[in-house]
Amino acid sequence: AEAANLPPLTEAQKNKLRHLSVVTLAAKIKCIPYSVLLEQLQLKNVRQLEDLVIEAVYADVLRGSLDQRNQRLEVDYSIGRDIRREELSTITRTLQEWCQGCEVVLSGIEEQVSRANQHKEQQLALKQQIENEVANLKKTIKVTTAAAAAATSQDPEQHLTELREPAPGTNQRQASKKTSKAKGLRGSTKIWSKSN
Repeated sequence: AEAANLPPLTEAQKNKLRHLSVVTLAAKIKCIPYSVLLEQLQLKNVRQLEDLVIEAVYADVLRGSLDQRNQRLEVDYSIGRDIRREELSTITRTLQEWCQGCEVVLSGIEEQVSRANQHKEQQLALKQQIENEVANLKKTIKVTTAAAAAATSQDPEQHLTELREPAPGTNQRQASKKTSKAKGLRGSTKIWSKSN
């Protein structure tokens, strides 16, 4: 608009302005048709446009690809432009939404940590309860064993050992005693019946 009041631009300056114009378009549209680029950049043909885009890619102004079949530029990334006053409200809103999202994620993480701590406390309480029950059972077994040993006037440890494992040959002797008692009883009944 004020070209008459300004000195003429060099070709390098024109290319830089065109690169910045592509960046501005890329911020709004990710797939920019060649027709829009030709009009906005005031270029005469597609060859000049493709050369300009390739220069912008090599200058790391943007990243993307030229789709010659569909006649469009597909933008993956572009540098940022200077912020304008009218964009401040959009930026503020975006940052507020981001902060709200962060708070939601943080509260979710805190809730999970709280649940994990409760689960850990429950498991520790259960473990302590089991250990207490085991200790009580051990005490009860010792007291019972000591009482039984005192009743038979034996050493408690020896009595406990006998309860666990009977002495070798004990089962055989008891079995033979049982059979001999049974034989004696049978014999005595026979004798009793004969004498009657």
